[in-house]
Amino acid sequence: MEGNLASTLAVRADTYGWSDRPLFYADDTAISHRKVHDAVTRASGVLHAAGVRRGHRVLIALPDSVGFVAAFLGTLRLGAVAVLTGPEQSAAEHAYFLADSAPQAAVCVPELAPRFPSVHVLTADDLTDEPAALPEAAEVEPDAPAYVQYTSGTTGKPKGAVHRHADAEVYFEALGVGALGITHEDVVFSLSKACYPFGLGASVFFPMLSGASSVLWSGPPGVVGAVEQARAHRPTLFFTVPTWYARLAGADPAVPVRAAFSSLRAAVSAGEPLLPSLADRIEEVFGCPVLDGLGSTEVGHTFVSNTVSRRRRGALGVVLDPYEIEVRAEEHANGALPPYARTAAPGEQGILYVRGPSVMTEYLGKPDKTAEVLAPDGWLRTGDLVHADEDGFVHHHGRVLDQVTVSGERVSPLEIERVLGQYPGVVEVAVVGGTVPGEPLQAFAVLDTELTPSDGLERELISLARARLPEHKVPGSVTFMVELPRSGSGKVRREILGRGPGAGRDEDGSFR
Repeated sequence: MEGNLASTLAVRADTYGWSDRPLFYADDTAISHRKVHDAVTRASGVLHAAGVRRGHRVLIALPDSVGFVAAFLGTLRLGAVAVLTGPEQSAAEHAYFLADSAPQAAVCVPELAPRFPSVHVLTADDLTDEPAALPEAAEVEPDAPAYVQYTSGTTGKPKGAVHRHADAEVYFEALGVGALGITHEDVVFSLSKACYPFGLGASVFFPMLSGASSVLWSGPPGVVGAVEQARAHRPTLFFTVPTWYARLAGADPAVPVRAAFSSLRAAVSAGEPLLPSLADRIEEVFGCPVLDGLGSTEVGHTFVSNTVSRRRRGALGVVLDPYEIEVRAEEHANGALPPYARTAAPGEQGILYVRGPSVMTEYLGKPDKTAEVLAPDGWLRTGDLVHADEDGFVHHHGRVLDQVTVSGERVSPLEIERVLGQYPGVVEVAVVGGTVPGEPLQAFAVLDTELTPSDGLERELISLARARLPEHKVPGSVTFMVELPRSGSGKVRREILGRGPGAGRDEDGSFR
């Protein structure tokens, strides 16, 4: 079992005396480390009886629950590879993942079973059966493939990033220990679900590697539900994306957000840029520091972050050990990027590259796509525009692929979004190019409950942009929205906004 992550976690709980401590809180039930690892062993037996063997893949589409953890680690215990998807994802997305990963089996909620007609389908309840035999944990090397997580697909078809058995402990040490100082006394609560990288680390690996506990909430994220979970379980660390921080901070005063989250010692943000104005509001409401950071599916989790002891408003944070980064000023030649580019000078904007032990081995079955972002020497091109200041803090300027051309200049929407986000009551902003070349930029804004959308407010926001930005960066319009369209992992779907007014909406106004 050397290197097998499922076995390593079980041994760790036993070695450090955590076996009878609560590991997960699900609804009103506390589940101990011992019971979880017993469930993992039993699930591995059921999966083995279903024909799953070392090297096979198992697609998992379950909500956050002990069943999810049992299916996930039960797969790893056999030396098989877990393919993680969200149960809320569409039939088309599941069909794509099924075809792309070619699994031996799928574990899903019963109503999703018809989506996986070509494989052996099991439910979480099936995994609780007593199998005829309990196979020994497979002996795998630490660098053996363990799980696949798909990119958000906001810039093309999703790609499956392949991670190893050893990767979880790397990013746990980086963020969990290095940035947060997590201990066995912490209670973690993540609104980001465990099928996605941010949630998998927070809800599953961080508590299992530290002896802490976490809240497994199977329901869809919502302000009232999140408050109920926080009141019941008193989390000390909270993980979510800026959208949900904005919703919680702007909740109706009758919803006791401040009291529910008063036990927090830190809140962690990732997935999208965190506007400084929103960060200020979060700290006021939650009464604890909010730590912005940057991670990616390809790295597994966060590799640049503010920490409980070192943070700077408006910056992504510092590079977390053991990762290393380079900011490269890429020179364009005949429209193509060179394989390597010069290192940017201090303070100079460039493309962010990262290298470290948890960087993916490949995009599943896509060697050409892998070669576009991952060099043989281990450097991963993230596609983020950043600069590093003299103190080592990394500052974000948006994504290369989000840039738009205006008046012959490449413009980063994030620059305009930060200006509009300074207006009191504006909690989220997204800026995209016009629907046809030559049209001005379009802005989309979400307001808190204190502001009412109006033509006058639109004019004020445009005037604010005009006072602080060159004319070609001033949006021609501001559209007010209840929420921005987002992927399951929380990223803004700019391609929907860029289709023009009403694009991508169903008759009820919701996004597809």
